[in-house]
Amino acid sequence: MQRLDSYVYGTWQQGAGQQQALFNPTTREAVAELGSDGVDFARVIAHGREVGGPPLRGVGFAERAAWLKALSAAIHEHREELIEVSVQNGGNRRGDAKFDIDGATGTLAAYASFGKRLGDVKFLTDGEGVQLGRTPRFWGQHVRVPREGVALHINAFNFPAWGMGEKMACALLAGMPVIEKPGTPSALLAWRIARIVVDAGVLPEGAFQFIAGSTGNLLDLLGPQDCVAFTGSSRTGAVLKQNANIIARNVRLNIEADSLNAAILGPDVTASAEVYNEFLGNVVTDMTQKAGQKCTAVRRILVPEASLDFVVEALVERLQAIRVGDPSSDESGMGPLASEAQLRDVRAGIERLASAGRVACGGSGEVAGLGGYFVAPTLIVASDGHADALHKEEVFGPVACVLPYSGSAAEAIALTNRGGGGLVASIYSNDWPWTSEVVLGISPWHGRVWVGADKTAGQAMAPGVVLPHMVHGGPGRAGGGEELGGLRGLEFYMQRTALQGFQGTVGRSFGAKSEEAGA
Repeated sequence: MQRLDSYVYGTWQQGAGQQQALFNPTTREAVAELGSDGVDFARVIAHGREVGGPPLRGVGFAERAAWLKALSAAIHEHREELIEVSVQNGGNRRGDAKFDIDGATGTLAAYASFGKRLGDVKFLTDGEGVQLGRTPRFWGQHVRVPREGVALHINAFNFPAWGMGEKMACALLAGMPVIEKPGTPSALLAWRIARIVVDAGVLPEGAFQFIAGSTGNLLDLLGPQDCVAFTGSSRTGAVLKQNANIIARNVRLNIEADSLNAAILGPDVTASAEVYNEFLGNVVTDMTQKAGQKCTAVRRILVPEASLDFVVEALVERLQAIRVGDPSSDESGMGPLASEAQLRDVRAGIERLASAGRVACGGSGEVAGLGGYFVAPTLIVASDGHADALHKEEVFGPVACVLPYSGSAAEAIALTNRGGGGLVASIYSNDWPWTSEVVLGISPWHGRVWVGADKTAGQAMAPGVVLPHMVHGGPGRAGGGEELGGLRGLEFYMQRTALQGFQGTVGRSFGAKSEEAGA
């Protein structure tokens, strides 16, 4: 059985003491083990700050971008091997595995492109300069410079490749060394990618470290120049927010947590509309891709009461046509959940949601003939779309609830916002006045709003796809954080400083010269 080790202070180190087992979700067989006991986390932080930080900050964006491009190519070279690992330890179908791995390499490549355009400068201008005195001689200019700490990335189990790749891309391009901690159930894939990153020899020593196992007392050792970016449950996010050291030393913290994402079908949409088929396809894809274990998956489906019967019938037909089974088989349309703990949580969540309506397909029972962590695609039709249970918690699996509503924009807004803050909401309608009212009504509570209509049918990526050019995150229960969004993703890892002085020096050195960087 493979024993995963950590890459810390320039060497691979196996954990001491008892190890935690990782399993194949399809067979429940142990495939690897990990543990980080014995790792000196104070030394890990010092190595990142003192060894990794200076060479990163010592070069410009273009050179850092070249490193990201090389990392993207190195990971892509091992794509087939990584897909096999993802199937084995993550329970992913081949398409789901590619979605994760290509997301990582694609995001690294995208940020390499962003960085190349910035050139050799080592800072970003932030907006235009401004006259501060009686004459333009006294000038002000905001700039962003790399922070001089380390970036701790605590990643989720559902996207071990993409989650790590997107955080690395932003931090390394910004000039901060990273410490990557993967979600435990699927850590085998993240560990294999870490091996590729180290073996590539692209990054300066200390710019990349990897923790296989617990972070121990690492959080208690961070300082005001350090950053923590976390993706996971709201419960764990709350624990991080309450960490005494993070509070006392004002450690910068970004959280992406739960999200009861909504898909809203407009009252104007009929079964003959192009956007209707797009709605059905996107909902089913986002419910079942990676067995619904996506932070952007659809959890609540708002359907006008007048359309309820034919919409539910169409969704049930499509969901029941998906064959649940061994993800290594081409005949399977959906694989298992990632772990036994996930299976328990999802089954319990289905039971809670079922109390608010009827189970139209699927359910919490075992899938016949399968012994792994399997659950069927489950659609629950709510008796009352306003029931509290539908808006309280995210069931992180192939589960969604249909919420009937009157069709009014006001009710669509009220129901959607009851999720308490989301990563993405999608709207399907050809009625632009109605759509624009909903867009403005739900935007304060969402990080991203996806709008579908007949004119974009077949032209747009599904709302569950996170693109490096657009921000990813959301307010409230979604964590209140924000990442990606092109160069906006670098801001978390940089300090904005207001420079004030003679325009001939401040303006010339830090303004117009880097005008492209501030774009």
